[in-house]
Formats: sequence, C-alpha cells, structure tokens
Amino acid sequence: MQKRILVTAVIAIFSISFFNWGCSKLDTTDIGSDLLPPVDNVKTFDTLLPIITTQAIFNDTTVVSRFSDHVLGFISNDPLFGRTNADIYLQLKPGFYPYYYGNAGDTTNIPGTGLDSIVLCLSYKGFWGDSSMPIGLEVREVFDPKFRDSVYDNKTINYSPTSTGGVIGSASVNVLTMGNYIKFSNRRDSVKNQIRIKLNAAWATQFFNRDSTLANVSNNAYYSDSAFRKLYNGLAIKTTGTGNGLIYVNLADMATKLEVHFKRRNNGPIDSAYVSLRLNTIGFPSSTAPPPSNTVNHIVRNRSGAPMLSPTSNELYIQATPGTYINLKIPDLSTLSNRVIHRAEIIIEQIPTNPIYDKMFTAPNFLYLDLKDTGTANRWKPVYFDISPTQSYDPDYKSGLPYFPTNGVDFFYFGGFRRDKTDLFGNPINFYNFNISRHVQQIVTKKTPNYDLRLYAPFSITYPQHSNALLPYNNNIAYGRVKVGSGTNPNYKMRMRIVYSRL
Repeated sequence: MQKRILVTAVIAIFSISFFNWGCSKLDTTDIGSDLLPPVDNVKTFDTLLPIITTQAIFNDTTVVSRFSDHVLGFISNDPLFGRTNADIYLQLKPGFYPYYYGNAGDTTNIPGTGLDSIVLCLSYKGFWGDSSMPIGLEVREVFDPKFRDSVYDNKTINYSPTSTGGVIGSASVNVLTMGNYIKFSNRRDSVKNQIRIKLNAAWATQFFNRDSTLANVSNNAYYSDSAFRKLYNGLAIKTTGTGNGLIYVNLADMATKLEVHFKRRNNGPIDSAYVSLRLNTIGFPSSTAPPPSNTVNHIVRNRSGAPMLSPTSNELYIQATPGTYINLKIPDLSTLSNRVIHRAEIIIEQIPTNPIYDKMFTAPNFLYLDLKDTGTANRWKPVYFDISPTQSYDPDYKSGLPYFPTNGVDFFYFGGFRRDKTDLFGNPINFYNFNISRHVQQIVTKKTPNYDLRLYAPFSITYPQHSNALLPYNNNIAYGRVKVGSGTNPNYKMRMRIVYSRL
C-alpha cells in the first residue's frame, strides 16, 4: 500500500486554522476556503475569468538538507512523466575522537573477539509509487575526495561524487513489509521501519581493522576526523534500476546508522555487542566533536518520450520538485471594474487518466502559487496579502517587513492543498484552489499591477533577489505528479471565479 506523507500534519493544520478562524467576520479580509455569501444575482454575483496557461520545466537547483527526508529508488514506468532515478551519498562517522569499539583493548589479541558484521541501516519514512515491485539497492564506497571535504558546501540535487568503488552490499526492499519487526542476529534486539543492508565481509573487515586510536600510525583512521576522512570518504546508496517507486528515508534520524557488530570480553565471558556510527549534524560543539557529515540527494528525471513533453492545448503537467510548473495569465483582471471582492479563487482540476496509475502516482499534497515580478527576467515574488492574512509581509521587501510571512503559509485561507471530488463523468479526481481575494481587490480598486502567476509543487521556496534562504514547503522531495486541465479544457478548465458585490 502507498504511504501518504504529511496527512497527519495537514489534518492538524486545518483543525487549528478552523478554530482560530471560525468566529471571524464574513468579509473580504477574513473569508476562508468555502464560506461565501449566497450568489443571488441581486446583491451578490459571480463571474468566471479565463486563464491563459503555458507549460514550463524548472532548471532545478534544489538543495536537500541533511535534516530533511531524502528520496531513494527508481521509477521505471510513469506513463505521464517517464523515469526517475534517486541516489543518496552520505558520511556516517563516530561522534567523538579518538574513537574505539567497545572498551579500550577488549577486542584486541583476545581469542574469540573481533568483528561479526557491519550493517547499513536507513530510517524508513514513506513510499510513493508502485509498492508491488521491490526496489533494488546497492551500496558502494565513495572514492571522490571532494565529497568528504565539502560538508559546508550545500550540493544541489544535480551533484553526485565523481567516483565510487565496487558493490559492497545490496538489498531488494519490499516496502509492504517495512512495518514488520526484524530481529538482530543476537536474537535480543529488533527493529521495524528500517532498511538493513549487510555489507560484505571483506569491506567490513577492512573498515573494522582501521580501529587505531594512536597518532602517527599508518592505519589510525579513528584518531581524528581528518584522519578518518582520509581513509573513508562516505557511502553511496544507489538504485539497481529495478522497481517502480521512491523510498523516503531520514538520514538524521537515530535509526540511520552504520551498525558495527562485534564480539568482546565482558568481565570474563565473550559477549556480542554493537556500536553505531551516525550522521553528525551539529558540528564543533566542543573540541572533541567532529564537523557535520556530508549528505547529497542526487535526483535525475528522464522524461524522454513522456506525454508531458508534448502536451495538447487542453492539458498541463505538474511534477513535484525537481519538476515542472505552469505559467498563468489573467488579462481580464486588468479591465475589471471596481467592486467588493468577496472571493477570488483560482481552480485547478485533475484530468483523470489511468485509474490504477493515478492511484499509484498520486497528485502532490500541496501546490503553490506566486507572482512573476516585473522588470527582471525569471524573477518571482510571493502573492500579496493572501498567503497569510493574519501576518504582515512585503513581497517587494522595501518596507522593513519580511518578504514572506514568518509563520509560513496559512493553507486553510490561501489554499493549495489536495482535495477530492467526483467529476461530471463520475470519475474520482483531485482538485486545488487558491484564494487571492485581497490581491484581486487591490487590482480592481487601486489598479495595482496584474502580475502573471506561476503554479508548481515545490519542496522549498526561494526568492534570491531578497535572500538565499530556502523556505521549506509541505511537499517531500519528488513526491507527487498530476495532469490538470488548461485554460481551454472543455471539461476540466483552469479558471478564476470571482464572487462580488457592486458598489
């Protein structure tokens, strides 16, 4: 079964917003997603404005932080968007130096002690795609020294280390069993929602035998972080090209680790034990702590031959980051007479295709809408007023206010979250709407610019003319895609609906 990510968070957002908003006055500044004055064509009217739409593809430079969920896997057959390949590169390291396994000396020169095995563990968080097909993964050692030394250089999803070694471990991951408990070899401990890949004995022995806490020794990998990185650059977790879905893992979670199992002397008898090397996320909290570990999520979209590359005039395609977007123009807003805007919303509807694939490759949880700035090519800014009506912000960043609401998007007011309904033909479809009532009120009353708009499904948002900060959005990386109606589609038309009263 597909696991939908962020469902709990969405419900919480809506519940909190509802109780905060429920006692508001009914006017253009406070109106919510669905509460509207009745359209009686006496005092209150509605109208539909056409939207001119065009398809576009991002030249994506997204960065996935070490704290965010990373994506891993292979989509072999999305009939609308083609293929996707997602690999992960990471460094799992000791939390202190000099480092040794177990207690000092308890695995050295004692018969029956020493290495048992090394297991790479990944904290499983969710899945998107066809869960009936196992995902093939393999582990390799990273040989590129630039990767090990670039922990403060944020790499984009387009980057991957230049060289890796041979396969040192592999697994076929059945996501349907991720909730089952797995027992360790010691038969005492167990875990669930964890991907476990046993690494081969030759590599594990070499890694384990680098346990030397002495300075100026040729094999002193555990003496300091710099010594460790000279002999170990990190690990690559790559897809084998099998499967038809994407796995989500969190590298900063305590369940992600390099688990070293060994035998030691424990007050006389030989005992089994293990230690864990993890992702270091803090960096230099004290003189003994190492710098943070490096992580990279490398994602490649291959849309060759996919329908989204040659859409008809009636269809458009939105693919989550790294993905696509839609340009919107609403020219009739520029000539609309002054009136009281009760609600101005943009409505986007899914075009149903194959019901099986639409259920596997679900639509994004959230879309986002922003404005094309004037005067500079390819520059964008937030929608005025409506992203969060209870917070003051300035998309032009000229008044001293933040350019984006400090508490983020008010989804209940602004919209953009995935919703369900049945179309005219009885098909279940998803749809989205965006409330831009305040923005439209300013256009019709104060004749402010009628900006073009951009619609997409971001993982993070950035406006580099103001800041290089990455504003996290509510979508997981690469999670979701949808085919929607254009502004000319006869059955699933993208449109603006305005409910208004005359002055």
